[in-house]
Amino acid sequence: MRAIVFDDHGPIDNLVERDIPKPVPDPDQCLIKVSSVTLNGFDPMVMRGIPGLKTPLPMIPGADIAGTVVELGSEVSGVAIGQRVGINPSSEKGMMGETRRGGLCEFLAVEVRSLVPIPDKVTDHEAACLPTAYGTAHRMLFTRGGLKSGEKVLILGASGGVGTACIQLAKSAGAEVVAVTSSKAKTPALRALGADHTIDTSSTDFVDAVWKLYGKPRTRGAGGGVDVCVNYSGGESWARSFRAVRRGGRILTCGATGGYDPKTDIRYIWSFEQTIVGCNGWETSDHVTVLDMIADGRFKPRIDRVIDMGEIRAALRDMVERRFIGKIVLEVGPA
Repeated sequence: MRAIVFDDHGPIDNLVERDIPKPVPDPDQCLIKVSSVTLNGFDPMVMRGIPGLKTPLPMIPGADIAGTVVELGSEVSGVAIGQRVGINPSSEKGMMGETRRGGLCEFLAVEVRSLVPIPDKVTDHEAACLPTAYGTAHRMLFTRGGLKSGEKVLILGASGGVGTACIQLAKSAGAEVVAVTSSKAKTPALRALGADHTIDTSSTDFVDAVWKLYGKPRTRGAGGGVDVCVNYSGGESWARSFRAVRRGGRILTCGATGGYDPKTDIRYIWSFEQTIVGCNGWETSDHVTVLDMIADGRFKPRIDRVIDMGEIRAALRDMVERRFIGKIVLEVGPA
């Protein structure tokens, strides 16, 4: 079967297309014919090598997967051949594309407990946008972050997969959304997704822009700043985020794409009684909830483009250079 693999850590060019044996499902597994996979920000990070993460090589990337059940293991029940399914890529065995074989191959053997049925009104392309970005965004905003209708939410890194998911989910809940991007050209698309305000950091400091919109936060009394700040970048933006959040507000994080060891001015945390809330991915319940939201028309995932799996190297370069908005879908199948 056709597959995308890398044999050694290093640059994106290490990805190659190869014919590998079709897997045989274990008794508790189903064989899935993969149709669609989407890329995530951690894909190039895993390729380069993440300190402390042991990735068995060769590795097939791709964690967000949609496909169809074509074969059942001898002990499998409750699943039908021909059923369309998404996959929860994280389990006690590890994460697909990091420590377990990912989805960029024609067929994949997966434990039945990891399968999530795709509603009829959801396409495979849409289902493949889940769960990493949208499932994590849902859990971070609502399950962990307690976002409510009418609250003001500042979203840094708003044009990426998690960022666009946060815009759509926050807007669907009735929040007022401020989307931050480093590219003026992306601001119209972010507004089309539901952002009420956009901040282009190539020309404007995001803290100054928030103060202009809502006033400067105060250590006594209400008013000033946003209720919630989503910051999964870390790095240089981390300490500045606290200056944009009101007294009693929350800073939500689910990653550190810009650096995991930033400076923090803890005076803001105690002076403004702010709360830092962490989110480590998603649960199956978040995955199912977002699928249901897509099915009933509350929103549609933002898909930047749909391409053949063989174009993955160019797509990953565009991700690294931030030449995309939302999710990049790779169609999986024979050449």
